[in-house]
Amino acid sequence: MGLSLIAVCRAVVARDLLIALRHCSDVMTTFFFFVIVVSLFPLGVGPEPDTLREIAPGVVWVAALLAAMLSLARMFGTDYADGTLEQLVLTPQPLVVLVMAKVAAHWLTTGLPLVLIAPALGLQFGLPADALATLLLSLLIGTPVLSLVGAVGSALTLGVRGGAALTSLLVLPLYVPVLIFGAAAVPGTAAGTGAAAHLSLLGAILMIALVFAPWATAVALKISLE
Repeated sequence: MGLSLIAVCRAVVARDLLIALRHCSDVMTTFFFFVIVVSLFPLGVGPEPDTLREIAPGVVWVAALLAAMLSLARMFGTDYADGTLEQLVLTPQPLVVLVMAKVAAHWLTTGLPLVLIAPALGLQFGLPADALATLLLSLLIGTPVLSLVGAVGSALTLGVRGGAALTSLLVLPLYVPVLIFGAAAVPGTAAGTGAAAHLSLLGAILMIALVFAPWATAVALKISLE
């Protein structure tokens, strides 16, 4: 049973990655949205180094949050439209685990590219190496939470007219703690006080999301399909 479940999860992840590869324009839209938004701020704010370093963490995190929200509609929307989602619900494997596989695929195609490009974008703001490392680590911990929480909102609004806007209203308040602790980690490193406290809180939020978000998403999917 365990091996079968692992194989099914791998198949779900592989299928979603293949779909993302075939529709790479959707993935690239999210990626370039993040890059463009972050890159515009140095042009608009001006070349003052201290100002740029001060606003950099918040700019990067807000852009990552907005970019993640752009992709929430396609997490379950395509499967809902072609009937694949109903087949997943009817499989003997636990729906919670299959949801985790879909969230993992979403993060690999949406969150991970943002994490990898963020240090390069941080150079535009004059961030030192230790601050860039903290920014990378905070995004690495925090972006999975964006996918997990976003999955709940996406499942709740599945098939609803104007679902994208409604999803944004549902998940934005839940994103606020991630935004606060993620953005506050970098100034802590720059000030010499350390980022361990903020990163630990981010890690705690991630653990809570890993426990509760897949279960809530599975329940929401079943309700949306009824």
